[in-house]
Amino acid sequence: MPNQSEQRRRRIRAALRATRGTAPNAPGAGPGTRPGRTGGEPLVSPALRVAAAYSWRLLVVGTVVYGVFSVLGRFHEIAVAVFLGLVVTALLRPTAGLLARRLPRPLAVAVALIGSIVVVLGVLALVGETVAGERTTLEREFGDGITRIERWLEQPPFRVNPEALTDIQSRIGQFLSSHQSTLISTALSGAGRLVEVVTTMALALFCSVFFLHSGDRQWGWFCAQLPRSARDRVSVAGRAAWRTFTGYTRGIVLVAATNAVLVGLALFALGVPLAVPLALLEFFAAFVPLIGSPIALAVAAVVALASKGPVVAAVVVALIVVIGQIEGHLLHPIVMSWAVRLHPLVVALSVVGGAIAAGVIGAVVAVPLVSVLWSAHQALRTAAKTI
Repeated sequence: MPNQSEQRRRRIRAALRATRGTAPNAPGAGPGTRPGRTGGEPLVSPALRVAAAYSWRLLVVGTVVYGVFSVLGRFHEIAVAVFLGLVVTALLRPTAGLLARRLPRPLAVAVALIGSIVVVLGVLALVGETVAGERTTLEREFGDGITRIERWLEQPPFRVNPEALTDIQSRIGQFLSSHQSTLISTALSGAGRLVEVVTTMALALFCSVFFLHSGDRQWGWFCAQLPRSARDRVSVAGRAAWRTFTGYTRGIVLVAATNAVLVGLALFALGVPLAVPLALLEFFAAFVPLIGSPIALAVAAVVALASKGPVVAAVVVALIVVIGQIEGHLLHPIVMSWAVRLHPLVVALSVVGGAIAAGVIGAVVAVPLVSVLWSAHQALRTAAKTI
């Protein structure tokens, strides 16, 4: 026979189960029900509950991101203009700050902008003069190069039929003559695109003027419009994002300039025509990480093949590998590591995703955008730990 204390404990446990609705004969109790719940609620594992909670939050975040990019896609000219204005501001703000020590701020901004425009126009004029001066020589060299390539393909190990090459040339001529109207309409649409580009550049210049002159006051005004509880977090994230963006912009310009100088010197030493334009192409292509520089050097290899033959083209291909190693193992770790802390896989996925979403512009913007978001996230985490 159980003693009185054991009987008392049993009665207490029975009373608690009856109170919670989990007595063996309670209505709704049975297999598959959660203890402590009424109404026969099914048992759900904690892992499934956590996964469901993260899922609906990810859906909300994905919807917001999709909406933002949809709006930017509809007004992509404005988004590109603001981005270019920020790039110009990141590059010229130190110069404008130095000039502002001796000149009034508006005059310092005007001198910095006008000086940079003069430099850019001077480089473009140099490229145009180089192409115009070498036009006759280029036509002759390219004609001789195409003949040389045809003879090379006719020899072992390729042994291409000469009639096949002649047929290809005739087909190209027929295609151009039959699609002349399409080419003309494409050129006209390109002229319309040129107007859009000029408009975007003008808006970017207009934005950069105000960013350089009073960017700090504009950011302070924006933070003041936010709720008081969010001002500090937005200010911390904004400072970290701008620091990363300026570091990335200045670093990528330095990397691109170094690549362009190396390519220009190498092509000039090899006697490849259009060395200056190809170096300029390399400069702009370097703004697309990982894939931009190889594509520009591939164009240089094609020019070398057509003008100097397969041996020089092979040297240019070797140059692709050498400059890629210098950029990946020397320039990026030294110049970019302090500003951008992203794994190469993240960089590659960002470039491809940006190219799929918005073409060349998306490929250029993707890496700095991801870097800025990651930097802001890290700054907020650090600030939360110190509170």
